[in-house]
Amino acid sequence: MTKSGETLPLAPKIDVSYISKIVIVVTFLALFLWSWIKIDMSIFEFFSDFQNVINLFRRMYPPDFAEISTVISAMVETLWIALLGTLGAVLLSYPLALLAASNTSPNRALRAFSRGAITLSRAVPEIILAAIFVVAFGTGPFPGVLALALHSVGMVGRLFADALENADEAPREALMAVGSTKRQTIRSSLIPQALPSMIATALFRFEINLRGSAVLGLVGAGGIGTIISESLETIQYRPALAAVTVLFVVILLTELASNAIRQSLIGTAANIGLQSQHTRLWVRLKQRRDTQVLNDSLARRSVVQPWTSERLFRLGAMSLVTLLILVAITTVDINWFQMLGNIDRVQIVLKQMVPPSFAGERSMLISGLIESIAISIVATTLGVVVALPIGVLMARNLNVRKWFSTLMRIIVLAVRGIPELIIAVIFVSAMGLGPVSGTLAMSIAVMVFGGKLFADSLEEVSPAPREALVSVGASRSQEFVSAVIPQFVPSFIAHLFYMFDVFFRSSTILGIVGGGGIGFLLISSIRVYEFQLTLTIIISVFAIVLVIEWLGLMMKRLYR
Repeated sequence: MTKSGETLPLAPKIDVSYISKIVIVVTFLALFLWSWIKIDMSIFEFFSDFQNVINLFRRMYPPDFAEISTVISAMVETLWIALLGTLGAVLLSYPLALLAASNTSPNRALRAFSRGAITLSRAVPEIILAAIFVVAFGTGPFPGVLALALHSVGMVGRLFADALENADEAPREALMAVGSTKRQTIRSSLIPQALPSMIATALFRFEINLRGSAVLGLVGAGGIGTIISESLETIQYRPALAAVTVLFVVILLTELASNAIRQSLIGTAANIGLQSQHTRLWVRLKQRRDTQVLNDSLARRSVVQPWTSERLFRLGAMSLVTLLILVAITTVDINWFQMLGNIDRVQIVLKQMVPPSFAGERSMLISGLIESIAISIVATTLGVVVALPIGVLMARNLNVRKWFSTLMRIIVLAVRGIPELIIAVIFVSAMGLGPVSGTLAMSIAVMVFGGKLFADSLEEVSPAPREALVSVGASRSQEFVSAVIPQFVPSFIAHLFYMFDVFFRSSTILGIVGGGGIGFLLISSIRVYEFQLTLTIIISVFAIVLVIEWLGLMMKRLYR
């Protein structure tokens, strides 16, 4: 009852926003049902198909390491492709970011051009770029390096520009006040502030590129993907598992090392030990040493930054990365002078793409696009259904047993260590060609990807509403439903459409390994030199991605 004696309504207010949400939910359920029927999914076949995958893994075990030297050689090539591709992306992204950032760009026209170039570079998956470059340069690692470098600009360039725009303007204004030029202020104030974030972005992109480079061998661009694909195609399951095992271990170790460097760069590594009540002995010794070093530096009034453990770690890490880059450049199987001299071949291929044309395949193109949309809807929905409870179990602020959250994060990290296209190759080998195998394989990728996104969002919810409910005697389930879920819903909607965007792109390349969708027509058009059809497919995919992004923005506004 209110003060005036009126009863507060218990039911939600029925307005345009409420009706819109109901319509959206009903529409989504209808789309899911249509997609399920479109790709011929079945509840009974769903479990039998997974049983086929389990049976395949049984035939793959134990792994056969008889050709381990060949596998390691291919894995090293994959590592070099990822490293050099990331280096190329950094070199291309740095000038683009300077032109794209509002506080460093000379004018609006150059800023718009740079932003457009950055956005366009991520429109085509790296494996499709690699297939095009294989036509231009032949098989080998160079097309893979070039494809990763160009595709990565879409992420690296954008985040570099954001880091420059987020820099504090006070140091720059101080330098301008004493007569520094614009170039001097950028070099002396903005770039030093943005540099840690830029390095962290490059390391994160290297992790992504390592997964991407692992499958470039499927189109002849070098790396370990060739061995895995050929082993499965020739029913050599145990050597295939050996290659997947090596790939998984390298990706996992790389992620752990990269994460440690990123934490050090953003200043969190030094605080990890302080956040634990049971700090390890070596952490306490390191903190004691750093304290002594800082005190000595202050006593001497030194103007040189002291050599703390964090600084030594960063120097060692950067030295190692530099050494690896030099080794990669000198040992990878690429004739740099010959390949760079033939770069005009790309221009020849690009000219053959214009103007875009259906090449008599209009019906196949439309059918393939519709199938890709259906695959992404079903795979994303199935993956999200499993990812939600996984995200809750991973969220450290929602679990009493912190060790269990850590265990779940390790398991998710382990599954993420296998590239989704490799998972698709395994599912296709177990279940046969078609969209069902591609859908189930992609749902695994959605599950682990979404689980991490959801866990991170759940850990960011405000504790104040939860504490208020607990103080009046609410149970843990009531607290979760009434305080956590309402805060989580906007992030969930944003993540859901982001995953539709990401995994629709992924669904367009499943056909390369027989997983259904537009990918088969796309890779076929490249292999038979129907480049006008290739461009038509790329434009069509890009248009659908723009529609998904627009729907995501509309949904975010609706659920604010």
